[in-house]
Amino acid sequence: MYLARSWGYARDIPFTTEATAGGRTVRKKVIVDNLGIDFLSELVGTALLVLLGCGVVANVALTRTKGFNGGFLMVNIGWGLAVFAGVIVAYASGAHLNPAVTLGLVANGATEFGSAATPVDVNFLTVIAYIGAQLIGAIIGAVFVWLAYKQHFDEEPEAANKLGVFSTGPAIRSYGWNLVTEIIGTFVLVFVVIGFGGGRQGDGGLAALGALPVALLVIGIGASLGGPTGYAINPARDLGPRIAHFLLPIKGKGSSDWSYSWVPVVGPIIGGVLAGLLAIPLLPILT
Repeated sequence: MYLARSWGYARDIPFTTEATAGGRTVRKKVIVDNLGIDFLSELVGTALLVLLGCGVVANVALTRTKGFNGGFLMVNIGWGLAVFAGVIVAYASGAHLNPAVTLGLVANGATEFGSAATPVDVNFLTVIAYIGAQLIGAIIGAVFVWLAYKQHFDEEPEAANKLGVFSTGPAIRSYGWNLVTEIIGTFVLVFVVIGFGGGRQGDGGLAALGALPVALLVIGIGASLGGPTGYAINPARDLGPRIAHFLLPIKGKGSSDWSYSWVPVVGPIIGGVLAGLLAIPLLPILT
């Protein structure tokens, strides 16, 4: 993917591709700039995050799987390990993997995203590219979960269990309080990432804190705050798989519950932005 240099990205990275034409091997140099690399990094990292995270839900929720009825603890640990894998893979981009993290960093005044090797200036295009990559990656990851568990989706009689593999849903449906839960959970995630990542990875991102600390943080948030809503704490993680659920030919899938879909999008965005803003006056005191 090539994005124009006029946006001020630090450097272009060349690589070569080979193709055979008329018995000859033709080598062509392709230029990919830093934002292209960071876009791919966010896409692949988020796809892996959703594949493993929604995958553990499928293993617990769907009929006749080896992990059937494994319980919330198994799901919680699985999501933490999914974040661990996503952060490792998406090191180049700073591993935001979450629009709430991206927007929280913007609210905090970040001027640069990405790693030291692939930095990009923060502007409107950068933010859109990061969030777009996260959403596309989440959809792709969810599709692979469906492919991996296709037979079990066919066997599962409950439409709610099928939807639950892809998206979150509240234990008690109360949009206002569900929103509050998502705001609080995401605030904790983004505040800790911004505050204690120390800017070692560009101007933040999950990679700044480190894969293992972030994984443990997510497990902690899930164990403490995940009960009411299933803790999306990430708009892409919920919206992307929900779109996949809507589009895929899942046998007996039922509704995609669009009436609730705004909560795990709006709540995490508010929580992330609040964390970024409040970190400005609070962190100099706390750190």
